[in-house]
Amino acid sequence: MTNPSPATPSAPHSRLAHYPIPLFATVMGTSGLAIAWKKAGHVLGLPAGIGISLQWWALVLFVMVGLGYLAKMVSHWEAVKKEFSNPIRLNFFPAISISLLLLAVTFTESQASLALGFWSVGAVLHLAFTLFVMSSWIHHTRYEIKHVNPAWFIPIVGNVIVPVGGVTFAPAAISWFFFSIGLVFWVVLLTIVMNRLFFHEPLPERLTPTLFILIAPPAVGFIAWLKLTGGQIDAFAQILYSVALFLTLLLASNALRFFRLRFFLSTWAYSFPLAAITIATLIMAEHGSGFFVGLSWLLLIVLSLVLLLLTLRTALAVMRGEICVPE
Repeated sequence: MTNPSPATPSAPHSRLAHYPIPLFATVMGTSGLAIAWKKAGHVLGLPAGIGISLQWWALVLFVMVGLGYLAKMVSHWEAVKKEFSNPIRLNFFPAISISLLLLAVTFTESQASLALGFWSVGAVLHLAFTLFVMSSWIHHTRYEIKHVNPAWFIPIVGNVIVPVGGVTFAPAAISWFFFSIGLVFWVVLLTIVMNRLFFHEPLPERLTPTLFILIAPPAVGFIAWLKLTGGQIDAFAQILYSVALFLTLLLASNALRFFRLRFFLSTWAYSFPLAAITIATLIMAEHGSGFFVGLSWLLLIVLSLVLLLLTLRTALAVMRGEICVPE
């Protein structure tokens, strides 16, 4: 009697079945870095070429990640449906539309027609994601408090990103529509997320980096508010920026906790929120405060180092075969 043959390694197509939707967070972070460097070029006098190079790299990254997920949709549709019905993974699908919206912002000055296309598709797609996700929350049969984490901000509060480019491409009423959704439900979700963090078990290690997402809603809300109201830093803008800055300080004071974490794709959650507070601080610096000029330099350096390390660590994980695997 012959011995059973040993298990064969996973075939390439089976790895594709585990192609993760959170990979789009790499596009969000890289786009945010590009916007920050382009803004720093205006405010701090840094070379404009860095931001331009980063915006094209963000586009290339979006195409690569998008083609990979499209291949998964074609060959492993059941795996996509399973990911879409997962109460945690579902919240990362709107990273696709947010990536498009951020690419629109990066290309507005240099490629207006391309930016308009990105923004139009991104805005419509994000509204669809918002309606679907909120409907699933309301009519759910599977959600528990342990499923709540800061990634829940992505599908709903991501609406505040629409006005950042929307004021250029569409009537103001459309931007106000999206901004209102994001702002109101930010308050609602913030209450739910804080309740989960304060009174229930800690986030699992894999989701701990998503705590940085707490920074993004007030930081992006600050940027969008200025776009909608003409650029003057009024009392409400000060409140939004101050909340974002406080959350940044709160997370920075726990830096050792984050340094000890292993690398996951969710570690990319550090990137876009840090980009958002960096851009917001550059805007504050633009209004003449020396303190915010210094803080802008610090945040831009930290953001750039974080993105460099994340990119290198992700490339290493790809080479080691650590990405497209079952979790």
